Amino acid sequence: MDFGGGSKFLSSDKNFLYDRNESELRPKSLKDFVRQSHIKENLNIFIKASRDRNEALDHVFLSGPPGLGKTTLASIIAFEMNTTIKMTSAPALDKPKDIVGILTTLDDKSILFIDEIHRLKPVIEEMLYIAMEDYKIDWIIGQGPAARTVRMPIPKFTLIGATTKPGKVASPLYARFGIVFRFDLYNEDELVKIIQRNSIILNVKLEDKAAWLLARSSRGTPRVANRLLRRMRDFAQVGGYGLITESIVSSGLEMLKIDHKGLDEQDRNILRSLILKFKGGPVGVETLAISVGETADSLEDFYEPYLILKGLIERTSRGRKATDFAYFHLNLNKNNHDDLNTGEYGY
Repeated sequence: MDFGGGSKFLSSDKNFLYDRNESELRPKSLKDFVRQSHIKENLNIFIKASRDRNEALDHVFLSGPPGLGKTTLASIIAFEMNTTIKMTSAPALDKPKDIVGILTTLDDKSILFIDEIHRLKPVIEEMLYIAMEDYKIDWIIGQGPAARTVRMPIPKFTLIGATTKPGKVASPLYARFGIVFRFDLYNEDELVKIIQRNSIILNVKLEDKAAWLLARSSRGTPRVANRLLRRMRDFAQVGGYGLITESIVSSGLEMLKIDHKGLDEQDRNILRSLILKFKGGPVGVETLAISVGETADSLEDFYEPYLILKGLIERTSRGRKATDFAYFHLNLNKNNHDDLNTGEYGY
């Protein structure tokens, strides 16, 4: 029976990495994964118990801002379970035959990773309810009065769902995940470990002070840290240096218009717009996003978590507000919203 789902997803073995450009820097095993210790410790126990029982790992739900390692952790889980993994995203699952085509071709105890799981269509969600609980799927054969439903068994598998918007995941779907982890922004200690590890992989020497400066400027996000590390390598190489120093990082960040808090030009545009156009707020997220040429999703998912973490923006019931620290960071007099020194980046 051909369900035609093959072109809708990325298939992989246990060593597949979702973003091939970043593959060399992604940890392959749990011991190399830098994250809050409770996630690693708990996951290590769950994986070991499942392997000892020769069972599929319970379904896993991962949430948090983008760039924190949700996809990487899915690949690590497959590696640690010594099984295969297939990866897709919710927007790619357009019709029932798409998810059926994937589920019917899974290996026993293998993993299906669905990114942006909050964007699943209701009909796909309903099919997953039965698949996750009973390892079966209902498929309608025929049309009209002659149509009949056939319940087909599928291999026992682990669904790993990832999302930046856990509140938008349907409650019946969320309730079927037995293992739930929330990813928070990384602290500087964790980012330094990642930067130092990846500098070795990239075969570039790095001063400790340079690693700390990069960590402070990486928005609490490993993906950003890796990107900045690559750019500092470029600056050091072109400058004829064999070592990334604190001075090189400082000048490199200034060239990239990234300040000592890790804010880039768009971050500052958001703060300026909030302060100058809307008198510091409160203002709705849709309106604020339009004012800086972003979507509300990108503003909420990428920019806001870090701006809130740094105490620059507040979320209120009436909308977003700039904090006193936002005025200070932009060298703006709170009593005069037109007095912004646009030449300063907060260094």
